[in-house]
Amino acid sequence: MTEATVSNQRLADEMEIIRVVDDVDNTVDAKDWTTCRSYFLDEIDADFTSLAGGSPGRMKADDLVGGWKTNLYSDKKSHHMRSNHRIAINGDEAEVFSKGYALNMLPSETGSGLWEVWGNCYHTLRRTDEGWRVSGMSFIVTPARGNERARDFIPQSSS
Repeated sequence: MTEATVSNQRLADEMEIIRVVDDVDNTVDAKDWTTCRSYFLDEIDADFTSLAGGSPGRMKADDLVGGWKTNLYSDKKSHHMRSNHRIAINGDEAEVFSKGYALNMLPSETGSGLWEVWGNCYHTLRRTDEGWRVSGMSFIVTPARGNERARDFIPQSSS
């Protein structure tokens, strides 16, 4: 391979990796759970302890996306985004650092229904025959503000 070919492949990989991690957010906000799930390997390493407590661990991607589907039910609005991507690629493995922001908003009849959080996002990805897929993710909260109920509230009828 020539140096230009390697450089072009590196740029293509970086663009695809950014698209995957950003599209996880886009599909969550669109509540397109099938497409969202397609961006993950079957099992991932997950650490959301600074957000929700518990312990970091390995989990099925179906469980992660299923949890998002329950928590971000159809009437709850959300907005997720990330920026400042830094990517390290080593063969068929990649690590991405980015700054993240998320907003959850409940319907107005539930009171002050706004909650937002900022933090540092870490994703690991693996190249597969279908393209880059998320193999792990973590979110480290920097600040958060608003009604915590907006983050965790699930109406009785959504169960």
